[in-house]
Amino acid sequence: MAKSILSEEQFQNEEAAFEYVEARLWPQGPVCPSCGATDEHVGALKGKTTRLGLRKCYACNAQFTVRIGTIFEGSHLPLHLWLQVIHLMCASKKGISTRQIQRMLSCSMKTAWFLTHRIREAMQDGGLEPLGGAGKVLEADSTYIGGKEKNKHVGKRDAANIGGMGKAVVHAIVERNGRVRAHHIPKVSRENLRPILNTHADRASALMTDAAGEYRLLGREFASHETVNHQADEYVRGEVHSNTVEGYFSVLKRGLTGTYHSVSEAHLHRYLAEFSFRYSNREKLGVNDVARTDLALEGFKGKRLTYRTTSGERGAALS
Repeated sequence: MAKSILSEEQFQNEEAAFEYVEARLWPQGPVCPSCGATDEHVGALKGKTTRLGLRKCYACNAQFTVRIGTIFEGSHLPLHLWLQVIHLMCASKKGISTRQIQRMLSCSMKTAWFLTHRIREAMQDGGLEPLGGAGKVLEADSTYIGGKEKNKHVGKRDAANIGGMGKAVVHAIVERNGRVRAHHIPKVSRENLRPILNTHADRASALMTDAAGEYRLLGREFASHETVNHQADEYVRGEVHSNTVEGYFSVLKRGLTGTYHSVSEAHLHRYLAEFSFRYSNREKLGVNDVARTDLALEGFKGKRLTYRTTSGERGAALS
């Protein structure tokens, strides 16, 4: 009988978990987070009462573990449980709810909520290179996140919220057979789309969009620009379509609605990071669940997210 991957040592044993994380965050050996000294100046402390993974830098006398300088810092949760949650978030196409994490770890809702937001922070795409390039196709589109007025309590309905009114706007650029970048924007306008396309879309690409007027002038800056007219029930014309980016939106909305049910607009950018990370590192691109988890771990370095800064950004829920 095949064993569950969560039965592997790094998910069950704290010492194995430290070894696993150290191998990925310190591939060339320990690095002091205070002064940057490397292996020759760093020694492991192995006293009977010394906490697991503790090292000392003899260049600056700082003591540290692999947790310091990462999103693990300040957390009392055992590292092997961290790895379980990271793996589940990386392997679950539509995400895993905070309540599920709470039940699995037998922890408080506050701990589970903060834990998952730290992991989403690590999933943020730090790459600055634009998507696409010569001979490649980019698809761009926007969608609206938020509940329908008819599904809200009668006392919360707003007759003025028609279509996208009262909802959050998400814009995404997808490279066919490649990665995605998604952003929460105030509204769909040329002024909001231009800086996103300038930063994240290579002008040598062929651009595919729907017939939204905001793309008419912006599309002229690309190698070519083709559109499909959804209002005329046109969705595919040969190789011209925006079905790839629509597919990304489909998974995003099913996850936000079916798994998370309600998200705060203030935290929407972190959920976008989570869904974009999984999409950009999917099986079709040769990245399996284990490799995806390792990629997420590599993003933990140099990122520190405190509960105060996280919870201080809470806003209205999108349900």
